[in-house]
Amino acid sequence: MAYHCKNAEECWRSIVSDVKGNAGLLNEIKKFAKENTAPAKIVFGTSGWRGEIGTDYTFNNVRIVTTAIIEMFKNADSELLNALGAKNFEDIKKRGVIVGHDNRFLGPEFANSVMGLLSREGIKVYYAGEATTPEFSASIEMLNAACSINLTPSHNPANYAGFKFNPADGGPAGTEITNVIEKNANQLMANNKIIPEVLPEYVERINTMKLYENFLLRRGTLDIEKIRRFIKTEDCFICIDHVHGASRKRPPSILGESAKICYLRTENDYLFGGIPPEPSARNIQLAMNTLKERKSRFKLGAIIDPDGDRIRFTDGNRDITMNHFGAMVLHFLHTYKNISGVLVKSVATSNFGNAIAQKLGIPVKETAVGFKNFRPYMLQNARERAIVSYEESDGISGYNNTLEKDALFGLLVALEMMAVTGKNIGEYLRGLEEEFGAYYPEKAGIEVERSLAGTALTKKLSHVIEKFKPGTELSIGGKKKRIASVITVDGTKIILEDNSWFLIRPSGTEPKVRFYLETRAQNELTPMIDAVKSFTKEALEQTTLF
Repeated sequence: MAYHCKNAEECWRSIVSDVKGNAGLLNEIKKFAKENTAPAKIVFGTSGWRGEIGTDYTFNNVRIVTTAIIEMFKNADSELLNALGAKNFEDIKKRGVIVGHDNRFLGPEFANSVMGLLSREGIKVYYAGEATTPEFSASIEMLNAACSINLTPSHNPANYAGFKFNPADGGPAGTEITNVIEKNANQLMANNKIIPEVLPEYVERINTMKLYENFLLRRGTLDIEKIRRFIKTEDCFICIDHVHGASRKRPPSILGESAKICYLRTENDYLFGGIPPEPSARNIQLAMNTLKERKSRFKLGAIIDPDGDRIRFTDGNRDITMNHFGAMVLHFLHTYKNISGVLVKSVATSNFGNAIAQKLGIPVKETAVGFKNFRPYMLQNARERAIVSYEESDGISGYNNTLEKDALFGLLVALEMMAVTGKNIGEYLRGLEEEFGAYYPEKAGIEVERSLAGTALTKKLSHVIEKFKPGTELSIGGKKKRIASVITVDGTKIILEDNSWFLIRPSGTEPKVRFYLETRAQNELTPMIDAVKSFTKEALEQTTLF
């Protein structure tokens, strides 16, 4: 065929500029993905390796990463085997690997590339097909599988694909594992390795949703029957927006079919209607507007990202992010379900949960950004077990649940919360704010050169630490605010004396600098955002690492 584009990157720009008119260019993206054998730098960020389809995320590079994993299996020492949760390579071959994907472009084809190489090595392969991230985590336990490979970039735009690896405990792989995969893969890349396509031999097709449902019933944190009765008997209306993602068809398998539940954007659309498929303030509006048209006593709206690991809520009147919802879950599980333990949240997440935890006598554990950092508190044998683990980027899991973030768990908790308290979640939140105080979190960011993603960007932002010291006075919105303390567990978090704060942090997967902030008065948000953008740009301009 004659190409209309020089490369996949140019092709994607054309597609994104007019998703309806240029959707046919996906055929060219497929050709680039198959024929482009240029090496790429493999970096596993907070949630796996991600790349642009046809540019760096190509069939050959996916096969290289798969080969790197197989090499890791074969050469793992006792320490690495312990992290993987396997005895040896023979144990991995026998227990098997679960492989699947979300419903993005070329998902099944990329999965075949992975499964072909695994099956050639005699490794048992389970094929999940289209599935969500928490299903992989639950299915590993239910099948006693060795690990899973989930081909998804989560909430990234349509031009991205991704590669997640989960070891035997079902959680995101830690750096002790991903460092080895990166090292093996990048060595193969340096040698310009070309790995031929291998057709998969026998693979076993599995129903990960059924396995997930059985997992929930086994763990017992949620009262599924109470939730079903609530939907059946109460005057309620539930609206779930799947944004064309893999979470579609999942809720009915647990909640049952009901005219009280409305599902939005469930059809196939590789380009997600031209929007970033994330649980954002803009994207929640469709569910919010749908709820406003209803007169039901109880109303719940939710939007779930493509791989089902992020969720955002509304009651039709208020946009409720994980910054607030995670804190609500902490209060609900501890107060109404008598679950004890600790609150686990990322350093970028609102302190609303801290305020609730402090009054309830619950210890707080703040970690670096990335759900994998919650693992020590999510394990069933953990000395300090999480009541709830959540992060501002709309990921949540809870006591005795998956080690992965789990949007469906969040949805079910919200429904049980309504069933038990007799309140809409917005009403419940207002009551908590009256008791524990109001918090106003926000996030923003700036894009940088694509070549800066990863370590280079981290080095450039190290300048921030030198500038911000406790006692330093900053001008924010014309007001002088003094720094109370600085936390550098992940990026640079500046806590001010009035208990407002901001965090400057490089993305682990994209060419972006992210910043997070929180004020105690809503009218101070915009001035804080403007100030943090200025601080960030100044840090990038002053460093000499370009």
